Amino acid sequence: MRFMVLVPGSPESEAGEMPSTDLLEEMTKYNEELVKAGVMLSGDGLAPTSRGARVRFSGGERTVIDGPFTEAKEIVSGYWIWECASREEAIEWLKRAPFDGGTEIELREIFGAEEFDEAMTPELRERQDQMREQVEQRG
Repeated sequence: MRFMVLVPGSPESEAGEMPSTDLLEEMTKYNEELVKAGVMLSGDGLAPTSRGARVRFSGGERTVIDGPFTEAKEIVSGYWIWECASREEAIEWLKRAPFDGGTEIELREIFGAEEFDEAMTPELRERQDQMREQVEQRG
């Protein structure tokens, strides 16, 4: 099972402040544990929303909204992609993350193609498989 772990933004991350060396050391140590255990597939920090954009879709109209975005509770400042045997295993790994201060980290299972079985025709499945192979070859 794959999971996305969403790290919320903060006023500091939105201001473009980088984490302290101590926090980077703790996070690097934690990430090394995830990698050694075969859990971590990917993970990165994200730039502040002032460097981002949103696109609103309304019928055929597309509206670009430049950051920064004011709803801080909806801001994501980083993420991981993990491979775990179960939701419980992913939660156990997340509980070991070096966060404090009331931070809430969101864990979401990533759908695989099998979750779309009824709507996924053989042709669509083949196209999805081809795209996945192309992406893996680039990685």
